[in-house]
Amino acid sequence: MRSTAVRLVTLALCSYAVSALGQSTSAPNAQKFQLKPPPIISHGTAASTADPSAIQLPVWNYHVVSTRDGNTYSGLIVGRRPNTIGPQANVNVPTQVVPIRFEFERVATAVDLNTGIISAAAGKAESNPRASDPACFAGSNNVPLKLLAQSPIFQNADFNFGGTDVGRRTQYTDAFQRGSFWSEIDKSDYHVRLSPMQILPTLVVHVPAHEGLSLPSTLFQPFFNMCGPEGLVDIFFIDNVVVNAVRHMPGVTPGTFPMFMMYNTAMPIGDPTNLANCCAGGYHSFAVANGGLQTYSPFDFDVSGFFVPSANDTAIVSHEAAEWMNDPYVSNPTPPWGNTGQVVGCQGNLEVADPLTGIEAPRIAMPNGFTYHLQEMAFFSWFFGAPSKGIHGWFSNNGTFLTDAGPPCQ
Repeated sequence: MRSTAVRLVTLALCSYAVSALGQSTSAPNAQKFQLKPPPIISHGTAASTADPSAIQLPVWNYHVVSTRDGNTYSGLIVGRRPNTIGPQANVNVPTQVVPIRFEFERVATAVDLNTGIISAAAGKAESNPRASDPACFAGSNNVPLKLLAQSPIFQNADFNFGGTDVGRRTQYTDAFQRGSFWSEIDKSDYHVRLSPMQILPTLVVHVPAHEGLSLPSTLFQPFFNMCGPEGLVDIFFIDNVVVNAVRHMPGVTPGTFPMFMMYNTAMPIGDPTNLANCCAGGYHSFAVANGGLQTYSPFDFDVSGFFVPSANDTAIVSHEAAEWMNDPYVSNPTPPWGNTGQVVGCQGNLEVADPLTGIEAPRIAMPNGFTYHLQEMAFFSWFFGAPSKGIHGWFSNNGTFLTDAGPPCQ
């Protein structure tokens, strides 16, 4: 088994930064490449100042006095207020999964690990979540889109945090949300589910040569192998495609959550032939569209071996779905925190997954025989201060954080 150089970096408000190059630490200058932080991608008026009629998701507004700095903070979270009692505490958000098929016209031919520069030539390659991939999956269940649909992001599973069942039949983001507000919720009825989930027609995207390329599975030999090719597509190009799509797809409204599934494809920030620009695995954002504020999230379902294992399969989408649920309009302020997870320096937002990027929650084996990767995340109280509202008095759902974020980050 090869060792991996885990290099997690600063992430912007809405993105998942992943460690590229799962190469052996014996690779020359393996630590030379510094991944750039993805930009904040948002469109239109900030939700905090928008006309309330533009917000059509079911949300509740929090007002909290932080014990970390004594200041009052407000924001919007998807679902019902945690102290809601009875059936009205149960919320479902219709969710659309849009598979993206990338058609590349440029293929990498070599990489210089001293400079991070990728050489490329004209060539054809494709990334398609609907296509079977026997090279990257064992057995007959080898269609990425099918595996995503069968995952605990959308299907029921049993979630146990520290010996306590937080949901015997629920989804991961709901289990996390219940654990985050465990001392306040109606444990019988409080839920926030991504349901019903609908798979929309494939979005076919032709990737111009200057916007992306495909990395063959053998590109990084002898340092490591990939089971299949990895695509690199500039994040700004993807965002333009996605925002245009949400404005034209039937059924997508500000009251639904469209999620754009990429397969073995990551998002550099800038020139994709320079590994110094690599990579974001996903992000969530919003645009003024469809008569309101339309949230959306592109994400990578990645199993190629290009990234460290903690970013495999549903790790990235678990990160983005939970952050969308807790900060849907990328506008929820917190006392400054940082220097943890993927964050170098300070942030001041309720992005619940950023502080623990790269840290797994217990993996979940589903009835389809596939075991899914999920990311651990920070509870609401970690950002605003003790005492914790979370299960066991914890500050994250697998107990990595047992205290809050501490004095405001300087």
